[in-house]
Amino acid sequence: MTETASYKLETEVPASFMEKLFDFMYKQFLLPQKQRFSDFSFVREGAEGVPFLSYVVLDRQGKSIARVEVKGTTPIELQITPLSASVSDIEIGEAKQDVVIAVQIFEEHARKATLYFAWREGENIVPEELKKTEKSFNRLFLETQILFFTVFIVIGMALFIFIIAFYPSLFIIVPLILIAVQFAFVYYSTTFIARTADWHITKTNPVIHFLEYRLPLGEQDNFKQAYSREQLLAIKKEVYDEILSKRGEIDCQDAQKIFAKHGVACQQENLTAKKVNVYGLVQQIADKFGFPMPKIVVSNTMVPNAAASGPSPSRGIVLITTGLLVQLEENEVLSVLGHEFGHLRGRDPLILFGLTAGEFLFRFYVLFALFPIIFSSFLFFLYFWAVMVVIFFIAKFFEARADLVSAIMVGQPEVLAGALEKIGFQRLLYERMSSNRLQEWLGLDPHPPIYFRVARLAKLREPEKIKHPLIQSIKDVWSGFRASL
Repeated sequence: MTETASYKLETEVPASFMEKLFDFMYKQFLLPQKQRFSDFSFVREGAEGVPFLSYVVLDRQGKSIARVEVKGTTPIELQITPLSASVSDIEIGEAKQDVVIAVQIFEEHARKATLYFAWREGENIVPEELKKTEKSFNRLFLETQILFFTVFIVIGMALFIFIIAFYPSLFIIVPLILIAVQFAFVYYSTTFIARTADWHITKTNPVIHFLEYRLPLGEQDNFKQAYSREQLLAIKKEVYDEILSKRGEIDCQDAQKIFAKHGVACQQENLTAKKVNVYGLVQQIADKFGFPMPKIVVSNTMVPNAAASGPSPSRGIVLITTGLLVQLEENEVLSVLGHEFGHLRGRDPLILFGLTAGEFLFRFYVLFALFPIIFSSFLFFLYFWAVMVVIFFIAKFFEARADLVSAIMVGQPEVLAGALEKIGFQRLLYERMSSNRLQEWLGLDPHPPIYFRVARLAKLREPEKIKHPLIQSIKDVWSGFRASL
Protein backbone atom coordinates (compact mmCIF):
# COMPACT_ATOMS: atom_id res chain seq x y z
CA MET A 1 0.00 0.00 0.00
CA THR A 2 1.52 3.34 -1.07
CA GLU A 3 -1.42 5.77 -0.96
CA THR A 4 -2.53 7.85 2.01
CA ALA A 5 -5.50 6.31 3.83
CA SER A 6 -8.09 8.67 5.34
CA TYR A 7 -10.65 7.84 8.02
CA LYS A 8 -13.27 9.60 10.11
CA LEU A 9 -13.75 8.23 13.62
CA GLU A 10 -17.01 8.85 15.43
CA THR A 11 -16.59 9.34 19.17
CA GLU A 12 -18.61 10.05 22.31
CA VAL A 13 -16.03 12.65 23.32
CA PRO A 14 -17.56 16.17 23.22
CA ALA A 15 -15.60 19.09 21.78
CA SER A 16 -14.87 20.36 25.30
CA PHE A 17 -12.96 17.12 26.05
CA MET A 18 -11.03 16.92 22.77
CA GLU A 19 -7.86 18.61 24.00
CA LYS A 20 -7.77 16.31 27.04
CA LEU A 21 -8.23 13.33 24.72
CA PHE A 22 -5.24 14.31 22.62
CA ASP A 23 -3.18 15.04 25.72
CA PHE A 24 -4.06 11.54 26.96
CA MET A 25 -3.14 9.94 23.60
CA TYR A 26 0.20 11.72 23.58
CA LYS A 27 1.27 11.21 27.20
CA GLN A 28 -0.43 7.96 28.19
CA PHE A 29 -0.50 5.97 24.96
CA LEU A 30 2.25 7.10 22.59
CA LEU A 31 5.15 8.22 24.80
CA PRO A 32 5.19 5.00 26.89
CA GLN A 33 5.59 3.00 23.65
CA LYS A 34 8.64 4.68 22.12
CA GLN A 35 9.69 1.34 20.67
CA ARG A 36 6.62 1.57 18.39
CA PHE A 37 6.25 5.32 17.84
CA SER A 38 8.63 8.22 17.16
CA ASP A 39 8.87 11.75 15.71
CA PHE A 40 6.03 13.11 17.84
CA SER A 41 4.35 16.43 17.13
CA PHE A 42 1.54 17.54 19.45
CA VAL A 43 -0.15 20.91 18.93
CA ARG A 44 -2.91 21.73 21.42
CA GLU A 45 -4.50 24.31 19.14
CA GLY A 46 -3.61 23.74 15.55
CA ALA A 47 -5.35 24.96 12.43
CA GLU A 48 -8.99 25.96 13.00
CA GLY A 49 -8.35 25.94 16.75
CA VAL A 50 -8.49 22.13 17.11
CA PRO A 51 -5.74 19.90 18.55
CA PHE A 52 -3.43 18.13 16.16
CA LEU A 53 -1.19 15.12 16.69
CA SER A 54 1.24 13.41 14.38
CA TYR A 55 3.77 10.63 14.85
CA VAL A 56 5.60 7.88 12.98
CA VAL A 57 4.85 4.18 13.42
CA LEU A 58 7.85 1.84 13.64
CA ASP A 59 8.05 -1.85 12.80
CA ARG A 60 9.71 -4.42 15.06
CA GLN A 61 13.13 -3.60 13.60
CA GLY A 62 12.67 0.11 14.35
CA LYS A 63 12.11 1.06 10.71
CA SER A 64 9.63 3.86 9.94
CA ILE A 65 6.62 2.44 8.11
CA ALA A 66 3.88 5.11 8.28
CA ARG A 67 3.13 8.64 9.41
CA VAL A 68 -0.10 9.15 11.31
CA GLU A 69 -1.85 12.52 11.54
CA VAL A 70 -4.84 12.98 13.84
CA LYS A 71 -7.04 16.07 13.86
CA GLY A 72 -9.40 16.79 16.77
CA THR A 73 -12.51 17.61 14.77
CA THR A 74 -15.91 15.97 15.25
CA PRO A 75 -15.70 13.29 13.95
CA ILE A 76 -11.95 12.83 14.42
CA GLU A 77 -10.03 13.00 11.14
CA LEU A 78 -7.23 10.48 10.65
CA GLN A 79 -4.68 10.21 7.86
CA ILE A 80 -2.09 7.44 7.53
CA THR A 81 0.67 7.91 4.96
CA PRO A 82 2.90 4.90 4.16
CA LEU A 83 6.62 5.67 4.31
CA SER A 84 7.66 2.54 2.46
CA ALA A 85 6.35 0.74 -0.61
CA SER A 86 6.44 -2.54 1.32
CA VAL A 87 3.92 -1.43 3.97
CA SER A 88 1.03 -3.90 4.09
CA ASP A 89 -2.68 -3.29 4.54
CA ILE A 90 -2.44 -5.14 7.85
CA GLU A 91 0.14 -2.64 9.15
CA ILE A 92 -2.01 0.29 8.03
CA GLY A 93 -5.01 -1.30 9.72
CA GLU A 94 -3.08 -1.70 12.96
CA ALA A 95 -1.96 1.94 12.78
CA LYS A 96 -5.62 2.94 12.56
CA GLN A 97 -6.49 0.63 15.43
CA ASP A 98 -3.86 2.32 17.60
CA VAL A 99 -5.91 5.52 17.42
CA VAL A 100 -9.22 3.68 17.94
CA ILE A 101 -7.84 1.86 21.01
CA ALA A 102 -6.44 5.07 22.51
CA VAL A 103 -9.76 6.87 21.99
CA GLN A 104 -11.74 3.98 23.50
CA ILE A 105 -9.47 3.79 26.56
CA PHE A 106 -10.04 7.51 27.10
CA GLU A 107 -13.81 7.13 26.58
CA GLU A 108 -13.95 4.28 29.09
CA HIS A 109 -12.22 6.51 31.63
CA ALA A 110 -14.64 9.33 30.83
CA ARG A 111 -17.67 7.04 31.27
CA LYS A 112 -16.67 6.49 34.89
CA ALA A 113 -17.13 10.23 35.36
CA THR A 114 -20.48 10.38 33.55
CA LEU A 115 -24.00 10.43 34.95
CA TYR A 116 -26.28 8.41 32.66
CA PHE A 117 -30.07 8.52 32.49
CA ALA A 118 -31.95 6.11 30.22
CA TRP A 119 -35.70 5.57 30.08
CA ARG A 120 -38.51 4.28 27.94
CA GLU A 121 -41.60 6.38 27.47
CA GLY A 122 -44.69 5.35 29.39
CA GLU A 123 -43.04 3.12 31.98
CA ASN A 124 -42.12 3.59 35.61
CA ILE A 125 -38.56 4.86 35.85
CA VAL A 126 -36.11 3.56 38.43
CA PRO A 127 -32.71 5.24 38.74
CA GLU A 128 -30.01 2.93 37.44
CA GLU A 129 -28.25 2.59 40.81
CA LEU A 130 -31.46 1.28 42.38
CA LYS A 131 -31.75 -1.52 39.84
CA LYS A 132 -30.66 -4.98 40.73
CA THR A 133 -27.46 -6.13 39.11
CA GLU A 134 -27.95 -7.49 35.62
CA LYS A 135 -29.32 -11.00 35.61
CA SER A 136 -26.86 -13.41 34.06
CA PHE A 137 -29.54 -16.10 33.52
CA ASN A 138 -30.58 -14.71 30.15
CA ARG A 139 -26.98 -14.89 28.91
CA LEU A 140 -27.48 -18.65 28.64
CA PHE A 141 -29.91 -18.17 25.76
CA LEU A 142 -28.27 -15.45 23.71
CA GLU A 143 -26.87 -15.66 20.17
CA THR A 144 -25.74 -19.21 19.38
CA GLN A 145 -26.67 -20.29 22.95
CA ILE A 146 -23.28 -21.94 23.24
CA LEU A 147 -23.07 -21.16 26.97
CA PHE A 148 -26.42 -22.90 27.49
CA PHE A 149 -25.20 -25.98 25.63
CA THR A 150 -21.99 -26.00 27.67
CA VAL A 151 -24.01 -25.99 30.89
CA PHE A 152 -26.05 -28.91 29.59
CA ILE A 153 -22.89 -30.86 28.75
CA VAL A 154 -21.71 -30.42 32.32
CA ILE A 155 -25.13 -31.43 33.66
CA GLY A 156 -25.13 -34.44 31.36
CA MET A 157 -21.77 -35.64 32.66
CA ALA A 158 -22.89 -35.21 36.26
CA LEU A 159 -26.10 -37.08 35.47
CA PHE A 160 -24.16 -39.84 33.77
CA ILE A 161 -22.05 -40.43 36.88
CA PHE A 162 -25.14 -40.31 39.11
CA ILE A 163 -27.12 -42.80 36.99
CA ILE A 164 -24.30 -45.29 36.72
CA ALA A 165 -23.80 -45.18 40.48
CA PHE A 166 -27.42 -45.35 41.67
CA TYR A 167 -29.85 -46.19 38.83
CA PRO A 168 -28.03 -48.22 36.16
CA SER A 169 -31.33 -49.58 34.84
CA LEU A 170 -32.35 -46.09 33.64
CA PHE A 171 -29.21 -45.65 31.56
CA ILE A 172 -31.03 -46.15 28.24
CA ILE A 173 -33.82 -43.56 28.56
CA VAL A 174 -32.44 -40.76 30.71
CA PRO A 175 -30.19 -39.24 27.97
CA LEU A 176 -33.20 -38.98 25.66
CA ILE A 177 -35.23 -37.25 28.38
CA LEU A 178 -32.41 -34.78 28.98
CA ILE A 179 -32.14 -34.01 25.26
CA ALA A 180 -35.91 -33.39 25.11
CA VAL A 181 -35.70 -31.00 28.05
CA GLN A 182 -32.79 -29.20 26.40
CA PHE A 183 -34.80 -28.78 23.18
CA ALA A 184 -37.73 -27.34 25.13
CA PHE A 185 -35.42 -24.75 26.68
CA VAL A 186 -34.05 -23.82 23.24
CA TYR A 187 -37.53 -23.55 21.73
CA TYR A 188 -38.85 -21.31 24.51
CA SER A 189 -35.63 -19.34 25.04
CA THR A 190 -37.33 -16.17 23.80
CA THR A 191 -39.76 -16.34 26.71
CA PHE A 192 -36.95 -16.60 29.26
CA ILE A 193 -35.11 -13.61 27.80
CA ALA A 194 -38.25 -11.48 27.55
CA ARG A 195 -39.10 -12.02 31.21
CA THR A 196 -35.68 -10.89 32.42
CA ALA A 197 -35.43 -7.75 30.26
CA ASP A 198 -35.81 -4.21 31.58
CA TRP A 199 -37.90 -2.81 28.72
CA HIS A 200 -39.99 -4.24 25.91
CA ILE A 201 -39.92 -2.18 22.71
CA THR A 202 -43.09 -2.03 20.62
CA LYS A 203 -44.31 -0.22 17.52
CA THR A 204 -46.47 2.08 19.65
CA ASN A 205 -43.66 2.77 22.12
CA PRO A 206 -40.45 2.52 20.11
CA VAL A 207 -38.06 5.05 21.69
CA ILE A 208 -35.35 4.93 24.34
CA HIS A 209 -34.27 8.32 25.73
CA PHE A 210 -30.80 9.19 26.98
CA LEU A 211 -29.46 12.04 29.06
CA GLU A 212 -25.74 12.21 29.85
CA TYR A 213 -23.73 14.61 31.94
CA ARG A 214 -19.97 14.27 31.80
CA LEU A 215 -18.22 15.52 34.89
CA PRO A 216 -15.08 17.52 34.15
CA LEU A 217 -12.19 15.07 34.05
CA GLY A 218 -10.23 15.09 37.26
CA GLU A 219 -13.28 16.10 39.31
CA GLN A 220 -14.81 12.64 39.61
CA ASP A 221 -13.22 11.86 42.98
CA ASN A 222 -14.07 15.29 44.36
CA PHE A 223 -17.64 14.91 43.13
CA LYS A 224 -18.07 11.54 44.85
CA GLN A 225 -16.67 12.95 48.07
CA ALA A 226 -18.95 15.97 47.94
CA TYR A 227 -22.11 14.03 47.08
CA SER A 228 -23.15 10.88 48.87
CA ARG A 229 -24.88 8.02 47.12
CA GLU A 230 -28.20 9.20 48.59
CA GLN A 231 -27.68 12.70 47.19
CA LEU A 232 -26.87 11.34 43.75
CA LEU A 233 -30.00 9.21 43.85
CA ALA A 234 -32.03 12.25 44.87
CA ILE A 235 -30.71 14.15 41.86
CA LYS A 236 -31.54 11.27 39.56
CA LYS A 237 -34.99 10.88 41.11
CA GLU A 238 -35.79 14.54 40.50
CA VAL A 239 -34.57 14.32 36.91
CA TYR A 240 -36.78 11.29 36.33
CA ASP A 241 -39.76 13.00 37.98
CA GLU A 242 -39.28 15.90 35.59
CA ILE A 243 -39.14 13.43 32.70
CA LEU A 244 -42.38 11.79 33.77
CA SER A 245 -44.16 15.10 34.17
CA LYS A 246 -43.30 15.90 30.56
CA ARG A 247 -44.31 12.46 29.27
CA GLY A 248 -40.81 11.28 28.53
CA GLU A 249 -39.37 14.51 27.15
CA ILE A 250 -36.62 16.57 28.79
CA ASP A 251 -34.00 18.90 27.39
CA CYS A 252 -30.59 19.92 28.61
CA GLN A 253 -31.86 23.19 30.02
CA ASP A 254 -34.32 21.40 32.31
CA ALA A 255 -31.62 19.04 33.54
CA GLN A 256 -29.22 21.91 34.09
CA LYS A 257 -31.73 23.63 36.39
CA ILE A 258 -32.09 20.47 38.49
CA PHE A 259 -28.33 20.05 38.78
CA ALA A 260 -27.92 23.68 39.77
CA LYS A 261 -30.61 23.29 42.45
CA HIS A 262 -28.46 20.62 44.08
CA GLY A 263 -25.28 22.65 43.81
CA VAL A 264 -23.80 20.82 40.83
CA ALA A 265 -21.92 23.24 38.59
CA CYS A 266 -23.35 21.86 35.37
CA GLN A 267 -21.53 22.91 32.20
CA GLN A 268 -23.89 23.04 29.24
CA GLU A 269 -21.29 21.74 26.78
CA ASN A 270 -20.91 18.54 28.83
CA LEU A 271 -24.64 17.80 28.86
CA THR A 272 -26.27 15.92 25.99
CA ALA A 273 -29.71 14.45 25.36
CA LYS A 274 -30.81 12.15 22.57
CA LYS A 275 -33.44 9.56 21.75
CA VAL A 276 -33.10 6.39 19.71
CA ASN A 277 -35.96 4.79 17.80
CA VAL A 278 -34.99 1.21 18.62
CA TYR A 279 -38.04 -0.30 16.94
CA GLY A 280 -37.25 1.60 13.75
CA LEU A 281 -33.65 0.34 13.70
CA VAL A 282 -34.69 -3.29 14.14
CA GLN A 283 -37.46 -2.89 11.55
CA GLN A 284 -34.95 -1.64 8.98
CA ILE A 285 -32.93 -4.82 9.37
CA ALA A 286 -35.99 -7.08 9.50
CA ASP A 287 -37.17 -5.57 6.21
CA LYS A 288 -33.76 -6.16 4.59
CA PHE A 289 -33.90 -9.81 5.63
CA GLY A 290 -37.60 -10.18 4.79
CA PHE A 291 -38.31 -11.40 8.32
CA PRO A 292 -41.32 -10.71 10.54
CA MET A 293 -40.53 -8.32 13.38
CA PRO A 294 -38.95 -10.19 16.29
CA LYS A 295 -39.59 -9.31 19.90
CA ILE A 296 -37.30 -6.48 21.00
CA VAL A 297 -36.05 -6.07 24.55
CA VAL A 298 -33.57 -3.67 26.11
CA SER A 299 -31.29 -4.27 29.07
CA ASN A 300 -30.34 -1.11 30.96
CA THR A 301 -26.62 -1.75 31.37
CA MET A 302 -23.66 0.20 30.05
CA VAL A 303 -21.96 -2.98 28.81
CA PRO A 304 -22.21 -2.66 25.00
CA ASN A 305 -23.88 -5.77 23.61
CA ALA A 306 -26.57 -7.05 21.29
CA ALA A 307 -27.78 -10.60 20.84
CA ALA A 308 -30.43 -12.59 19.04
CA SER A 309 -32.04 -15.87 19.99
CA GLY A 310 -34.85 -18.14 18.97
CA PRO A 311 -35.35 -21.38 17.03
CA SER A 312 -36.40 -19.54 13.84
CA PRO A 313 -36.89 -16.01 12.44
CA SER A 314 -40.62 -16.20 13.21
CA ARG A 315 -39.90 -16.94 16.88
CA GLY A 316 -36.91 -14.65 17.29
CA ILE A 317 -35.99 -12.11 19.93
CA VAL A 318 -33.38 -9.34 19.81
CA LEU A 319 -31.76 -7.98 22.96
CA ILE A 320 -29.93 -4.63 22.92
CA THR A 321 -28.17 -2.92 25.82
CA THR A 322 -28.29 0.80 26.47
CA GLY A 323 -24.48 0.74 26.43
CA LEU A 324 -24.52 -0.28 22.77
CA LEU A 325 -26.96 2.51 21.89
CA VAL A 326 -24.79 5.05 23.73
CA GLN A 327 -21.41 4.00 22.38
CA LEU A 328 -22.26 3.28 18.73
CA GLU A 329 -23.65 5.43 15.96
CA GLU A 330 -26.91 4.35 14.31
CA ASN A 331 -25.22 2.89 11.21
CA GLU A 332 -22.95 0.87 13.49
CA VAL A 333 -25.94 -0.39 15.49
CA LEU A 334 -27.59 -1.43 12.20
CA SER A 335 -24.51 -3.42 11.17
CA VAL A 336 -24.41 -5.16 14.56
CA LEU A 337 -28.11 -5.97 14.25
CA GLY A 338 -27.36 -7.42 10.81
CA HIS A 339 -24.92 -9.79 12.51
CA GLU A 340 -27.58 -10.85 15.01
CA PHE A 341 -30.18 -11.41 12.28
CA GLY A 342 -27.57 -13.56 10.57
CA HIS A 343 -27.83 -15.92 13.56
CA LEU A 344 -31.61 -15.99 13.19
CA ARG A 345 -31.49 -16.65 9.46
CA GLY A 346 -28.98 -19.46 9.93
CA ARG A 347 -30.99 -20.99 12.80
CA ASP A 348 -27.69 -21.26 14.60
CA PRO A 349 -29.15 -22.19 18.01
CA LEU A 350 -30.89 -25.22 16.49
CA ILE A 351 -27.79 -26.30 14.57
CA LEU A 352 -25.60 -26.11 17.65
CA PHE A 353 -28.31 -27.88 19.63
CA GLY A 354 -28.07 -30.73 17.13
CA LEU A 355 -24.28 -30.75 17.45
CA THR A 356 -24.22 -30.87 21.24
CA ALA A 357 -27.12 -33.34 21.38
CA GLY A 358 -25.29 -35.63 18.96
CA GLU A 359 -22.12 -35.50 21.09
CA PHE A 360 -24.17 -36.20 24.21
CA LEU A 361 -25.84 -39.27 22.71
CA PHE A 362 -22.55 -40.49 21.23
CA ARG A 363 -20.91 -40.23 24.64
CA PHE A 364 -23.65 -42.19 26.39
CA TYR A 365 -24.49 -44.88 23.84
CA VAL A 366 -21.20 -45.41 21.95
CA LEU A 367 -18.16 -44.11 23.77
CA PHE A 368 -19.10 -45.46 27.18
CA ALA A 369 -20.12 -48.83 25.72
CA LEU A 370 -16.79 -49.24 23.91
CA PHE A 371 -14.40 -47.52 26.30
CA PRO A 372 -15.91 -47.32 29.80
CA ILE A 373 -12.47 -46.80 31.31
CA ILE A 374 -12.46 -43.24 29.92
CA PHE A 375 -15.06 -42.17 32.45
CA SER A 376 -13.18 -43.53 35.45
CA SER A 377 -9.78 -42.01 34.77
CA PHE A 378 -7.98 -38.78 33.91
CA LEU A 379 -9.01 -39.33 30.30
CA PHE A 380 -12.48 -38.14 31.32
CA PHE A 381 -11.21 -34.59 31.89
CA LEU A 382 -9.07 -34.71 28.75
CA TYR A 383 -12.11 -35.75 26.73
CA PHE A 384 -14.27 -33.03 28.25
CA TRP A 385 -11.69 -30.32 27.48
CA ALA A 386 -11.26 -31.57 23.90
CA VAL A 387 -15.03 -31.59 23.32
CA MET A 388 -15.33 -28.03 24.62
CA VAL A 389 -12.53 -26.77 22.38
CA VAL A 390 -14.04 -28.44 19.31
CA ILE A 391 -17.57 -27.17 19.97
CA PHE A 392 -16.43 -23.61 20.59
CA PHE A 393 -14.22 -23.74 17.49
CA ILE A 394 -17.17 -24.89 15.37
CA ALA A 395 -19.26 -22.10 16.88
CA LYS A 396 -16.70 -19.67 15.43
CA PHE A 397 -17.83 -20.76 11.94
CA PHE A 398 -21.33 -19.47 12.68
CA GLU A 399 -20.11 -16.22 14.22
CA ALA A 400 -17.95 -15.62 11.16
CA ARG A 401 -20.92 -16.41 8.92
CA ALA A 402 -23.06 -13.88 10.82
CA ASP A 403 -20.43 -11.24 10.03
CA LEU A 404 -20.61 -12.11 6.34
CA VAL A 405 -24.41 -12.15 6.33
CA SER A 406 -24.44 -8.66 7.86
CA ALA A 407 -22.02 -7.47 5.16
CA ILE A 408 -24.17 -9.02 2.43
CA MET A 409 -27.57 -7.86 3.68
CA VAL A 410 -26.71 -4.49 5.27
CA GLY A 411 -23.89 -3.73 2.85
CA GLN A 412 -21.51 -2.00 5.26
CA PRO A 413 -18.67 -4.39 6.18
CA GLU A 414 -16.35 -1.51 7.05
CA VAL A 415 -18.95 -0.09 9.45
CA LEU A 416 -19.30 -3.43 11.25
CA ALA A 417 -15.49 -3.61 11.43
CA GLY A 418 -15.44 -0.17 13.08
CA ALA A 419 -18.14 -1.20 15.55
CA LEU A 420 -16.15 -4.30 16.50
CA GLU A 421 -13.04 -2.18 17.03
CA LYS A 422 -14.95 0.05 19.42
CA ILE A 423 -16.61 -2.59 21.56
CA GLY A 424 -13.70 -5.05 21.36
CA PHE A 425 -10.77 -2.66 21.79
CA GLN A 426 -9.48 -4.40 24.93
CA ARG A 427 -9.27 -7.73 23.13
CA LEU A 428 -7.63 -6.03 20.16
CA LEU A 429 -4.93 -4.70 22.43
CA TYR A 430 -4.48 -8.13 24.02
CA GLU A 431 -4.29 -9.81 20.61
CA ARG A 432 -1.46 -7.56 19.46
CA MET A 433 0.95 -10.15 20.91
CA SER A 434 1.15 -13.10 18.54
CA SER A 435 1.48 -15.49 21.48
CA ASN A 436 -2.02 -14.50 22.61
CA ARG A 437 -3.66 -15.08 19.25
CA LEU A 438 -3.46 -18.88 19.32
CA GLN A 439 -4.97 -18.82 22.81
CA GLU A 440 -7.88 -16.75 21.49
CA TRP A 441 -8.49 -19.27 18.70
CA LEU A 442 -8.54 -22.22 21.09
CA GLY A 443 -10.23 -20.49 24.01
CA LEU A 444 -13.77 -21.19 25.18
CA ASP A 445 -15.27 -18.26 23.30
CA PRO A 446 -17.62 -18.80 20.33
CA HIS A 447 -16.31 -15.65 18.61
CA PRO A 448 -13.19 -15.64 16.45
CA PRO A 449 -10.49 -13.18 17.58
CA ILE A 450 -11.38 -9.53 17.02
CA TYR A 451 -8.27 -8.84 14.92
CA PHE A 452 -9.34 -11.58 12.48
CA ARG A 453 -12.94 -10.36 12.24
CA VAL A 454 -11.93 -6.71 11.71
CA ALA A 455 -9.27 -7.48 9.09
CA ARG A 456 -11.62 -9.85 7.25
CA LEU A 457 -14.42 -7.27 7.07
CA ALA A 458 -12.09 -4.37 6.21
CA LYS A 459 -10.77 -6.09 3.09
CA LEU A 460 -14.13 -7.49 2.01
CA ARG A 461 -15.12 -6.34 -1.47
CA GLU A 462 -18.45 -7.09 -3.15
CA PRO A 463 -19.80 -9.29 -0.34
CA GLU A 464 -23.05 -9.75 -2.27
CA LYS A 465 -21.16 -12.10 -4.61
CA ILE A 466 -20.54 -14.61 -1.82
CA LYS A 467 -22.93 -17.48 -2.57
CA HIS A 468 -22.25 -19.74 0.42
CA PRO A 469 -21.39 -17.66 3.51
CA LEU A 470 -20.98 -20.68 5.80
CA ILE A 471 -18.56 -22.50 3.50
CA GLN A 472 -16.60 -19.28 3.00
CA SER A 473 -16.55 -18.69 6.75
CA ILE A 474 -15.26 -22.20 7.47
CA LYS A 475 -12.43 -21.63 4.99
CA ASP A 476 -11.62 -18.20 6.45
CA VAL A 477 -11.68 -19.34 10.07
CA TRP A 478 -9.47 -22.30 9.30
CA SER A 479 -7.02 -20.08 7.40
CA GLY A 480 -6.97 -17.56 10.24
CA PHE A 481 -6.30 -20.31 12.77
CA ARG A 482 -3.45 -21.79 10.73
CA ALA A 483 -1.89 -18.34 10.32
CA SER A 484 -1.71 -18.03 14.13
CA LEU A 485 0.35 -21.23 14.48
